[in-house]
Formats: sequence, structure tokens, C-alpha cells
Amino acid sequence: MHVFVTGATGWVGSAVVDELLTAGHMVTGLVRTSEKAAALAQKGAGVVIGTLDDHDALQSAARAAEAVIHTAFHHDFSRFQESATQDQRAIEAMGAALVGTGKPILVTTGLSGLPRGASEDDRPNPAAPRRSEAAARTLIALGVRAGTVRLAPSVHGIGDYGFVPMVAGFARRTGVSAWIGDGRNCWSGVHRLDAACLYRLALEQGLPETVYHAVADEPVPFREIAEVIGKQLGLPAASRAAEHFGGFANMVGGDMAAASAKTRAILGWTPTGPGVLQDIDQPGYYPD
Repeated sequence: MHVFVTGATGWVGSAVVDELLTAGHMVTGLVRTSEKAAALAQKGAGVVIGTLDDHDALQSAARAAEAVIHTAFHHDFSRFQESATQDQRAIEAMGAALVGTGKPILVTTGLSGLPRGASEDDRPNPAAPRRSEAAARTLIALGVRAGTVRLAPSVHGIGDYGFVPMVAGFARRTGVSAWIGDGRNCWSGVHRLDAACLYRLALEQGLPETVYHAVADEPVPFREIAEVIGKQLGLPAASRAAEHFGGFANMVGGDMAAASAKTRAILGWTPTGPGVLQDIDQPGYYPD
């Protein structure tokens, strides 16, 4: 299968590219710079240089491929609404190129806006700012074979530059590894290689469902995450007010824990990587 992957050199997207190539698929990836293009080409993948705003390029690449995996998203909390709008429009553009073709598209979102312990059948809060899943459902209504992968907030592994390192950054800057309130709100976790496997399985099986949960560790209390970070950084761990985290407070204090029993049963997906607490409890997770 020839798959077009956005975010092909990102934390999740690069693992998806490697997973697909190892399984014998062809890949074309969207990257933003010539340096990233060279790195992707060295793996044996095709390259499209552009951004999520280059709708003509996105549509051309989607038409040329047999499937699309959309992992790109600009995680800037100072302009999150702009990023969410950009993401929605990119999905709509690629989906328009797939109408009537029967080609599948898998888009990516998170667990924010879902109730704690949510299953794949639960719908996110319509007021949630990220519109990836809503855009995918609109495509389904147009006859496009679309699905959504809901990623755990911690997609972990050595080299992680996502949300756990952001929490560690706050700890380094403030001198305390903190949680909000009693810290009993829970995150979920998944190793990035397990997440990449899920994308491949969903595509290879023809998207048998419309929603998949890339969740290995289901409820992990945020306080335990903060305590491990404090231990590894040699810092105290304690509760702090939401203001301590600024614009990141909604993430730190959020309940973003979901179940994945349906995804595992339908796809035969069995995560094998370490759990989030085990993975982040090693010095290599915190480079100087």
C-alpha cells in the first residue's frame, strides 16, 4: 500500500513511517524543510515539502496515494485555536480529494474532551477546541472511509519532546515537580512504537471502526507522573495552584484517561512497550 503521512518526521509520524516501511508499504511524507526532507528520503520514503496550509499539495499527495495518515499538529498552547483551525482545514482538504475513491484516511486527535474512562464509542465534548475528529465524521457523512486515532496524552519513549518533557521543563524552571490539587486526575500513556503499530493495523484491516484508542496505560494519576519526574530531576514534588502552569494548566489538571479494550479486540493490537511510569523513571528521559 502507498501511504501519504503528514508530520512524517514528527514524534509520532516518524514512528508511523518506520512501521509502514518495515511492513513493506510505500510511504510519501509531508515535511516542512529540506533538511527534514533529506532525512526522510534516506529512509526510502517519498517527500512532499510543505505545510498544512498548502492544500493543493495535500490534495495532490492524497490523490496519488492509496491511503492517508494525518499525524501533523502544531502544539503551541499560545495559539491553540489557530492550530486547531489549521488542522481541521487540512483534514477537509485531503478528504475532499478522497470523496468517491474508497481510499481510507486516519486522522489523529487526543483524549481531551472525553469523560474519564471513555470507550471508543464515547463522543468528545463538542465544545473541545480541537476539531480533528469532528472533521473526520464530516468526511464519513460524505462517503469517505475515515477514522480517528485518539492518542494518549503521553506518547512516551526515549527522545520524547511532548507533554511529559513539558512538565519536566516547568519543574526545572520552578524548582518543584508539581501537580494541581490532589493530583488524582489521570492521564493515559502509550509507547510511541505501540502507537505506530496501531495505525498500521487499522489501515491494513481496512478501518473496521471509525475510532481507535492508542492507550496502553489507562488511568495513571498525574501525581505519580510528577513524583517520578521530581525523583529523576532531584527536585521536590508538591501540589501547586493551576496558575503555576499558566496556559498548560488545563493539560496538567485534566482527566485524559480512556479504555482501549475495543481497539485491542478489533485490531488484535497488543502493546508491548514499557508503561509510562517505568519509561520516564530513567535518567535518559531527561537530557541536560
